[in-house]
Amino acid sequence: MTTLLVKNIHTLATMDDQRRELKNAAIFARDGVIEQVGTAADLPDTADEVLDLKGRHVVMPGLVNTHHHFYQTLTRVIPGAQHHELFDWLRALYPIWANMGSEHVYISAQIAAAELMLFGCTTASDHLYIYPNDCKLDDEIRGVQQVGLRFHASRGSMSVGESKGGLPPDRVTEDENFILKDSQRLIEQYHDNSRYSMLRITLAPCSPFSVSQDLMRESAKLARNYPGVRLHTHLAETKPDVEYSLANFGLKPGDYAEDVGWVGEDVWHAHCVYLTDDAIDKFARTGTGVAHCPCSNMRIASGFMPLRKMLNAGVRVGIGVDGSASNDTNNLLNEARLALLLARVGHDDPKVLTAREALELGTLGGAKVLGRDDIGAIAPGKAADFIAFNVDRLTYAGAHHDLVAAIIFCNSDPVDYSFINGRRVVDQGRITTVDLPPLIEKHNKLAMQLVDGK
Repeated sequence: MTTLLVKNIHTLATMDDQRRELKNAAIFARDGVIEQVGTAADLPDTADEVLDLKGRHVVMPGLVNTHHHFYQTLTRVIPGAQHHELFDWLRALYPIWANMGSEHVYISAQIAAAELMLFGCTTASDHLYIYPNDCKLDDEIRGVQQVGLRFHASRGSMSVGESKGGLPPDRVTEDENFILKDSQRLIEQYHDNSRYSMLRITLAPCSPFSVSQDLMRESAKLARNYPGVRLHTHLAETKPDVEYSLANFGLKPGDYAEDVGWVGEDVWHAHCVYLTDDAIDKFARTGTGVAHCPCSNMRIASGFMPLRKMLNAGVRVGIGVDGSASNDTNNLLNEARLALLLARVGHDDPKVLTAREALELGTLGGAKVLGRDDIGAIAPGKAADFIAFNVDRLTYAGAHHDLVAAIIFCNSDPVDYSFINGRRVVDQGRITTVDLPPLIEKHNKLAMQLVDGK
């Protein structure tokens, strides 16, 4: 058994049931689980590993990312996709992604995980829905496990290509029987539903415009045969997305989700920019979750998600980075900041969302969306997932009146320390689990080859 003590914490934002914010605080953990949280005087003064946070640091729970596409780090800022709405953006990128192989998936997963961790993310769900050539979800799982991120791996899929009225080219779609068979294989090989699990599997047919209703229904049946396997997809992201559902199914997105069995506490949908009021009420009533991706929604001009309306209705909402080809960063802290700012401008109201509510969306909100009660807060019985920022730096100068709010309002800097499951994965601003320079070099080479079609 190993113990960890983090002491002399200037400000600790616990996000516990009382939302306590403690001064001169400490955290004591054993075998990756928090045992005690309180003032330094009330906790042990020694452990197997001790981190003394001298100076001024703000410590908070690790951030939880509820929607992403890791492979898209390979196609950031592609010139032919910088100025398109969703459907044209996808049409520009599908032919490039069709060139991917297993190494692309593996290396891009490491890059995305490392960048997320450096900016405070300790748990992430990724949606890999395209499997050309020899690509497998196993490649992504292997890459993320080596970097050390707590991971929810989504077996995405596309089965309805252009010849059947869908959006993707036929060559990047898969047979639905194979999709279901491979989904079952992945669940039985990798899914760990235990408390503090580092790896869980999600079933995630990509979108209404790329899969059949039968695949949605059969995926839901399959997932619900296994404890803790959740369901995830894109929904109501853009106006053309909504128009596709009406034209092809005669259903608005919220009704489509209900029709295929995709509402409930084991389901969350990405974007949901154009959910009707009835759908919002349906989601709240059934416990269906939403991943809010503000930067992506702005980048490709999808629209404004009614965040405050969803929160007031009781919908479970978390934050998602979304793919690095529609965001171009892997910075979840910045995503929480953008959620705050976009909510205010969208509602013409500076009081519509507070910094602490934005922080809650990125921690506890994400944990609830992923169906976890073992992360998202710093409290006894929770996983030892937490991050620390040294606020004695330029970007926080003059912001010491409210240091917790400063982490959201001010520049979204990298963390100084990060612990996942009690393991120090970022130490003094440097990731400890992977050698970044050669990884970046390899990633850049693969990205260039991918775009060049080699």
